[in-house]
Amino acid sequence: MKKSTLLFICAVALSCCTGKQEKSTKAPIRVETELLTSGTVDDSHTYVGTVEERTSTAVSFTGMGVVKHISVSEGQVVSRGQLIAEIDDTQARNLLSGAEAQMSQANDALQRYKMLYDAGSLPEVQWVEIKSKVAQAKSQLEVARKNLRDCRLVAPVSGIIGKKMVGAGETALPSQAVVSILDISTVKVKVSIPENEISSIRANTPSLIKVEAIDGTYRGGSIEKGVSADIMTHTYDIRINVANSDRRLLPGMVATVSFSGVGPDASHKWQTTVPVTSVQKNADGSLFVWTVDKDNRSRRSKVTIGSTHGNRVTLTGGLSDGQRIITEGYQKLSEGTKVIYQ
Repeated sequence: MKKSTLLFICAVALSCCTGKQEKSTKAPIRVETELLTSGTVDDSHTYVGTVEERTSTAVSFTGMGVVKHISVSEGQVVSRGQLIAEIDDTQARNLLSGAEAQMSQANDALQRYKMLYDAGSLPEVQWVEIKSKVAQAKSQLEVARKNLRDCRLVAPVSGIIGKKMVGAGETALPSQAVVSILDISTVKVKVSIPENEISSIRANTPSLIKVEAIDGTYRGGSIEKGVSADIMTHTYDIRINVANSDRRLLPGMVATVSFSGVGPDASHKWQTTVPVTSVQKNADGSLFVWTVDKDNRSRRSKVTIGSTHGNRVTLTGGLSDGQRIITEGYQKLSEGTKVIYQ
């Protein structure tokens, strides 16, 4: 019995020694690292804006009538002079026929009375009256012709159809908008800027505009600044001109606008940054990053951080330039783990 017990204790001791040997010879974990170095950080500000058309023109009939048909659809590109819609022209044609008859009658009377006037048989007053009736008939004829032309609604400008307000079969009233035509060859991006930052924006402040809906990025042009603040939000509206020759930017699209050097403390600062993903949190809420010591072992190093800039964050304390931090592969690490890197 004692002999078997002795053998068991020896086996356990041998196993522990073997485990320690295997642990001590465990292969290093491969990680990716970077050396901390200070550099300039562009203190840019980002805002959300909305794309607007350059101009919007409401197109309407000058008279009242029932719409026969609409020749355009929303989003369609139209040119100046292109037919937009027509209203029933029956009454206008009848009025034109009556005006043409009156014109013909007035011209016939003018020719007959002219013979009497030339012969001296017609008083001057009566001759002036005849010519006045001819002029009136001519004026009424021109009005009737214009009324007939106005039954056809044509585009006064080139652009795209924004919205249709009247459909076929409905009665169009004078000056009632039938469609709106938008000029989007150049668009404007409207952004609300806090009052403490509006003074930092100039007419030529550089801007970068991203529109997720079309996966597009544009350089902003000249800036128009509003002079009246919103009483609730204390913000000022600005509008950034953006070239849109391909007409991909459409009114209503949401845009992300970035300005460089905007704000009361805007500047290019000399700071140390690390990837946001490399900053971890301890159980007590403190922050740390994994670093590599002189023996190539992983160590937790507490840090304090500042503002984020894209996918990086500034370090305000805890580390200094020249230290090596682990940016990839830290998920498998524990304190003192042997690491290998390039």
